[in-house]
Amino acid sequence: MAKRGTVRAARKQLADVPQQLAALAQMRVPELAKKYQELYGEPTRSRNAPHLRKRLAYRIQELAEGGLSPRAVARIAELGDTLPESWRMRQAEVEKKPAGPPSAVPDSRDARLPPPGTVLTRVYRGTELRVTVREGSFEYEGTLHRSLSSIAKLVTGTAWNGFTFFGLKEGSSKVVAR
Repeated sequence: MAKRGTVRAARKQLADVPQQLAALAQMRVPELAKKYQELYGEPTRSRNAPHLRKRLAYRIQELAEGGLSPRAVARIAELGDTLPESWRMRQAEVEKKPAGPPSAVPDSRDARLPPPGTVLTRVYRGTELRVTVREGSFEYEGTLHRSLSSIAKLVTGTAWNGFTFFGLKEGSSKVVAR
């Protein structure tokens, strides 16, 4: 009797796949990013909607119908060093991750950001800019902003990558201690 319930649940999940795939077409980037977090167990670094839709469609189908066969995984491992590096890296990630959706949501904070309370400084056209890192935002001149890029655009009038503008790359010395 328990086996019948499992089969029914599997059929229902398979029947739901087309609806889930159709729903992806209507989602905007924040919704896609949230769905990515649910299905992959980590935040996405991409803000490209078509790319996210493809990755999510693959993952939905993979969870519903199963991933690569053990034979295919064995063949990939057998080929080893002859595979492109991106494939080897992807395979190493797959081997580390659990098969299903994660049970606990990991910290979605960008690893490049210093801890909350840190003051970022940047001299731009003779003026020192000071931005305080908050838990989910950034404070600049008493106003909260969602991203460093929005502050950089406000200051310069042109689009900038916030991490680049404020020097949050490895080896940067533009961070002032808390």
